Amino acid sequence: MRTIHHIALICSDYDRSKAFYTQTLCFPVIREVWRAERQSWKCDLDAGNAQIELFSFPDPPPRPSRPEACGLRHLAFTVTDLDAEVARLAAAGVPCEPIRIDPYTDQRFTFFADPDGLPLELYEAAE
Repeated sequence: MRTIHHIALICSDYDRSKAFYTQTLCFPVIREVWRAERQSWKCDLDAGNAQIELFSFPDPPPRPSRPEACGLRHLAFTVTDLDAEVARLAAAGVPCEPIRIDPYTDQRFTFFADPDGLPLELYEAAE
């Protein structure tokens, strides 16, 4: 195994999540398809070295993410200017937690949530 190819997310409101990931987080759309046999949209987003796949399904069950539910804990994105990204998200109405410093790497990071409450992280890359 070499790299992560994609991360798949099932959205409770496909249009809302698509707008969040493409407009608020600015991930470009690679392709979007309607899968009639599953009554499901699938949208592939370019996330640099990997893709994010957004799916819609009729009435998906909720999945607990907090407090520290088993399974995927969070999805982290690398940024070069954490303060600028936090300000950009705040201007878009997306609140972030206070910025913290990783005690093992001394890098700054913060958390926020997508429209379904999935924990997302911004991790400032070392220069």
